[in-house]
Amino acid sequence: MIFLSLFITFFEIGLLSFGGGYTMISLTQGQVVTHFSWLTMKEFTDIIAISEITPGPIEINSATYCGYSVIHNAGFGTLMSILGSITATFAFLLPSLILIVIASKIIIRYVQPSTIQNILLGIKPAIVGLLVATTLLLCTSDNFSTPDHPWQFCISIFLFIATIIGIKIFRMNPIRIIGYAAIAGLLLLY
Repeated sequence: MIFLSLFITFFEIGLLSFGGGYTMISLTQGQVVTHFSWLTMKEFTDIIAISEITPGPIEINSATYCGYSVIHNAGFGTLMSILGSITATFAFLLPSLILIVIASKIIIRYVQPSTIQNILLGIKPAIVGLLVATTLLLCTSDNFSTPDHPWQFCISIFLFIATIIGIKIFRMNPIRIIGYAAIAGLLLLY
C-alpha cells in the first residue's frame, strides 16, 4: 500500500511542479513530511542537501532519495528501498513523459513541417540573445578581475578569448576547454 501512496504522491508532485526544481521542494516537503509524516524535517533537509550536491536535476535526485528513505523508514530492506527509489522517480517523471508524447502527437498530426521550421527559425535569435545576456551578466569583476589588477585582468581576458577561439575556430570539445582554462587559470593567477 505504501508503494501506491508513494507513486500517487510523486505523480502529483511531478504534475504540479512548474518553474524548476526548487518549486518542487515545498510540494514534496508538504507531502512527505507534513501530510504523510514519512520523513522528519531533518531527514528531508538532508535529502535536499544531498540532491543539490549530486549530479543531475535536484527534483529527480530528491524524488529518488525520498523514495528510498520512505520505504526504508517503513521497515523494508535495501532491495525494496531501491524499488521505492525507482517508484518515486518514475512517478515524478511520468506526467512530463505523458505531456511530451501528447504534444508531439499533436504537432506531428496538425502542424506542417514548414510551420515547425519557421518556429525554430524564430526561436534561434531569442536563444542567441539569452546566451549573450547570460555572458554579459557573467562579465563581472568576480569572473574577470578588474583593471586595478592588470595581471589578473589580462589573464582573464586572454583565457576568455582563447576559449572562444578554441571552440569556434578549432572546434575543440568544450569540456576539454574548461579543463584547460581551469589549469591555466590556476597556474597563471595564483
